[in-house]
Amino acid sequence: MHMEHGNWISTSLVYLAAAVLAVPLARLLGLGAIIGYLGAGIAIGPWGLKLVSDPAAMLHFAEFGVVLMLFLVGLELEPRRLWAMRRPIFGGGSVQLLGSAALIGGIGMALGPDWLDWRLALVAGLGLAMSSTAIGLGALAERNLMATRSGQGVLSVALLQDIAAIPILALVPLLAVAGAAGAAEPGSGWLAAGKALGVIAAIVLGGRLLLRPALRWIARSDTPEIFTAAALLLVVATAALMQSVGLSMALGAFLAGVLLAESEYRRELETDLEPFKGLLLGLFFIAVGMSIDFAVVLAHPLLMAAVVLGFLVLKGGVLWALARWTNLPLAERPAYTILLAQGGEFGFVVFQTALQARVISAGQSSFLVAAVAVSMLLTPLLLLVADRWWVPRLARRAALAGAPKPAEIDAQQTAPVIIAGFGRYGQGVGRLLNASGLHATVLDHDAEQVETVRRFGWPVFYGDATRLDLLRTAGAAQAKVLVLAIDDMDQSLQVAALVREHFPQLQIVARARNVTHYYRLRKLGVTLIEREVLDASLMSGRQVLQLMGWQPHEARNQALRFRAHTITLIEQMAPHLGDEQKLIALAKQGRQQLETLWAQERALQTSRRNRQGWQGSQPDEHRPAPGSDDRPG
Repeated sequence: MHMEHGNWISTSLVYLAAAVLAVPLARLLGLGAIIGYLGAGIAIGPWGLKLVSDPAAMLHFAEFGVVLMLFLVGLELEPRRLWAMRRPIFGGGSVQLLGSAALIGGIGMALGPDWLDWRLALVAGLGLAMSSTAIGLGALAERNLMATRSGQGVLSVALLQDIAAIPILALVPLLAVAGAAGAAEPGSGWLAAGKALGVIAAIVLGGRLLLRPALRWIARSDTPEIFTAAALLLVVATAALMQSVGLSMALGAFLAGVLLAESEYRRELETDLEPFKGLLLGLFFIAVGMSIDFAVVLAHPLLMAAVVLGFLVLKGGVLWALARWTNLPLAERPAYTILLAQGGEFGFVVFQTALQARVISAGQSSFLVAAVAVSMLLTPLLLLVADRWWVPRLARRAALAGAPKPAEIDAQQTAPVIIAGFGRYGQGVGRLLNASGLHATVLDHDAEQVETVRRFGWPVFYGDATRLDLLRTAGAAQAKVLVLAIDDMDQSLQVAALVREHFPQLQIVARARNVTHYYRLRKLGVTLIEREVLDASLMSGRQVLQLMGWQPHEARNQALRFRAHTITLIEQMAPHLGDEQKLIALAKQGRQQLETLWAQERALQTSRRNRQGWQGSQPDEHRPAPGSDDRPG
């Protein structure tokens, strides 16, 4: 970054304060972290409070966050998995890139020379066909969708686009007008492409031969901070090597990650680099927000809207067709389409290269860069719209159309039990019921989960339990019990409210993620609630007591008594929800009462044993201690 030393602290303060204020606010409003970062960038940038005047320098620096992200993604992909993805990468990725570029450039050329020069149309098509790796993979990580088919599809297209950097950056200078100043020399583009391929080969070969021995030697120094420095050095060096031949830094980091995916240092590298990745990605999104040139946007608002809307629709059409061709689950297509329809940070590089080669003018470059930035700003908002409007409509349309057949309810169900949510919690309940001879209708809104569980023989149906019509089809009007095991707290509460209103005869047995979830369910009238980690933690506590010399039945009784005390205390605290001081006082009072009571019982038991001559000995291993039984007190 180009800034005076005296301004470094103040500039850092501005960036960090903007992120700390904007991101929690955005999450509170349900907008997601990425919108918070983009909004923070707009607020502090040249078109906001003008606290930062050089967004280009920050954008260049924070691009390293994208590099680290691709390195960590590469660590999750062993070479054999990457080889298995070759068809979606070079098949689906090529269709998206070439199809989008052809449509955008073709329509630009069809406007004719009076409107658009063919060189500008071609450059615009190539640059706008690119998608944002940072926002795409960042949104997938935020939504925990990286392991889904749509997540793998987004990753495949992103990788192809990074690979396509080689021929695209070689092609753009060749478009310069012959004889113009600054035009590329004949063959210079292909020479650059040859150098790029040589560097990739060097990284792959050198990585396989040198990386693991080097990391092993560094690890033997037994100095954690040096290993962290070595991890950063590895990523920086690989990225710099790729950049030196005009390639994507992120692609080089990804290759380095793949080469280390099977090494014994994979988890250590992930742990060391994850904090740097998160911080620098946040700075990257802030820099994108600052870099939006609203002067260009305001000078031609209708044209800007037409260009942004136009290329989003064109790319969206190609992506939707690609999703259908690859049989992507219907519920995953909106996120897949939106995340790849936007422009990307590599578009900035394409337009900058075209400007330097004098293929396009400075004004045209600024306009295209602004269009890409606006599309990146719109992407998280479009995802929110899709979540709240588009996805439910697609689900209803799928229900009417009868697809997908393996996943949704196709006839009225009559089972006495309905299980909503079939993750690890719902599966535990379902297996117990099934082993006991009881049948249940199982609903889950995760298409991947439905497909996976069905392969193991469970008759799980795809469906959103927050839909009243789906609950009716699932037999909610005749069923006796609804097991509410949905992960998402808001959806869980929505289902509970819906059932209480429309199916009052249906008893709800609910899973609570935490105490707040517990209280909100109680407020809706749900009384049969289990906190998901309470019993597991008490089972571990029982084992610890036994290892410390307690009899098994004593440890069991103590855990059961503690469970009853915890539930009673939560019920006592429920009327005071919102009064933090009162809740703290009740919690402390309950803990002190329990500790005092149990201390008195231990003293009484010790005294009783002493009177009976049991000093210094433990009770017989298989005999209950006097005064205790096998029931909770």
